[in-house]
Amino acid sequence: MIPSQQYRFLRHGVRDGLSMKSDSSRWTKLHLDPWLLCFLLLNSALGLCVVYSASQDSAMVMRQAISFGIGFILLFTLAQIPPKVYQAVSPYFYLISLVLLILVLFIGERRLGAKRWISLPGIGSMQPSEFMKFAMPLMMAWYFSLRPFPPKFRHIVVAMLILMVPFILVVLQPDLNIGLIIPGIFVLFLSGMSWKLIGGAIGALMVAAPALWMFFLQEYQKKRILTLFDPESDALGAGWNIIQSKIAIGSGGLSGKGYLEGTQSHLGYLPEHHTDFIMSTFAEEFGFIGVFALICLYAAIIFRCLIIGLNSFHNFGKLYAGTVGLTIFFFVFLNSGMVSGILPVTGDPLPFMSYGGTAVISLMASMGIVMSVHTHR
Repeated sequence: MIPSQQYRFLRHGVRDGLSMKSDSSRWTKLHLDPWLLCFLLLNSALGLCVVYSASQDSAMVMRQAISFGIGFILLFTLAQIPPKVYQAVSPYFYLISLVLLILVLFIGERRLGAKRWISLPGIGSMQPSEFMKFAMPLMMAWYFSLRPFPPKFRHIVVAMLILMVPFILVVLQPDLNIGLIIPGIFVLFLSGMSWKLIGGAIGALMVAAPALWMFFLQEYQKKRILTLFDPESDALGAGWNIIQSKIAIGSGGLSGKGYLEGTQSHLGYLPEHHTDFIMSTFAEEFGFIGVFALICLYAAIIFRCLIIGLNSFHNFGKLYAGTVGLTIFFFVFLNSGMVSGILPVTGDPLPFMSYGGTAVISLMASMGIVMSVHTHR
């Protein structure tokens, strides 16, 4: 292809963003994607309703609503900033999150046997690992966007070091939070990492599994995994959560018991029913039909993020938007598998549904950057 033809192809390609009718729309001027915004509003409203049903605490619902409000304001603000700015500041986000994780080890608050929270003047209590979940895909997308695809082996080694440093800091809390490194792994996958390397990594992990079991997993983590296979062996102890969760899901039936009519959560049988096990509360009250509708709503959010990534014209936007969509899929799958007894109890929340301000705000911030990728062409 001669230079003039190549120039004409690049300037007038199907996806060049110049001939698309939607570019002159009001939504484009606001730098918002109407479909994604609609899905997020629906999911947020549904989350507030279920948090109220699970907790029966108006103050808790108000705090969650404030978190959603802050999140949507942040989403709108971040959507106005071009992706190239995020690409430039990504390393700084990563370093700040790394410093916060280090501070946890020294001034962290101990809750439920782990130091995962810190209190900062004027900000309040926060969980730095949630901010690292926001910073990690930015950092990884920045790193690989500056290098040719598929990545070379030395680039993958450096990327694994970027992943492992915060992961080790979180393990020291202690908290085996695999959700912290999953976004980075998705970036590796989307960047075109060789299937041979992926297979080799899985094989190495399987070989190292006995060492991980003996030296890295805490006793309560080992118990969670063992309880998965036989929860009835300790029905009043480690198996209680899974058993009560499956009872709640099964009692919902096809259409559920009705809003505010769930018994497992309202009578105190289901633990953490407004956070980790909020899906069980939802399933009991809305049944199979409600859960199917919720999964469809998540699928719409995930699909929209992937489409935005595919339509992006720069590698940073492709990697980041695709990673956000796949990360939401992972957490929905992980939480759903946990409450239904097919995966170990990990304590990871259900996106946009579980109570927790830090997780909501970081998720909304991620969506703001995805919208920026979509509208800044």
